Amino acid sequence: MRHALVTAGTKGIGKSVAERFLHKGYSVTVSYRRDEEAMKQMKADWKHAGDRLQFVQADVTKADDLKQLVAAAYQTFGRLDVLVNNAGPYIFERKKLMDYTENEWHEMVHGNLSSMFYLFQAAVPIMRKQQYGRIVTYGFQGAQEAPAWIYRSAYAAAKTGLVSLTKTVSIEEAENGITVNMVCPGVITDEYKEAAIADAKQVTDVNTPVGRPAAGEDIARTIDFLCEDHADMITGSVVEVTGGVDVLHKRR
Repeated sequence: MRHALVTAGTKGIGKSVAERFLHKGYSVTVSYRRDEEAMKQMKADWKHAGDRLQFVQADVTKADDLKQLVAAAYQTFGRLDVLVNNAGPYIFERKKLMDYTENEWHEMVHGNLSSMFYLFQAAVPIMRKQQYGRIVTYGFQGAQEAPAWIYRSAYAAAKTGLVSLTKTVSIEEAENGITVNMVCPGVITDEYKEAAIADAKQVTDVNTPVGRPAAGEDIARTIDFLCEDHADMITGSVVEVTGGVDVLHKRR
């Protein structure tokens, strides 16, 4: 049985991803930061698959939490086939760089870039032993071109750094049967983060070129494909799932 670890997987897009793997028969370890109600709700919803689902509290800005998270996943299920780092702090307030506090800067960098360093260090040795692994990071539209994203300087700096890290590790670990790719969601509003594509297709969205809002299932399907056994030729890729929306300019 394949085992997947999804950070921040009890709600939103992360939940859509975690449930995709559960539906496929995977065992899944899900991390959550504070929201125990969301964790308990998901646990109740998947009571019938309780032997395949584990919840671990972890803060992705803390190295020790990440190391313990991977250790718990491996200890419980004896393997680690998929790692999806869905978690990543984001500051919604529009701020120029000079208005960021030192703590905010460190939270963005640690939570969105350094977190993957610790996750790679913990997960890759396990995957090397298996000679198999699928790792997915998250970015944003155009991240691999390192574009200017005004009011999002700290987040954008961390994610563009993560592009290079993702690509580098994908090459370093290719000989070990490990792929590493990045998925870049577009604009997914709160009401659609856990929604199915079928539901989103019932709604017209004139602001999205494809004509409908993006849904959590759009991201989950993309990640699912990248994590298939026979998707080993796709590594070091940055896949944008935006429906054609110009994310950076839309959010200015």
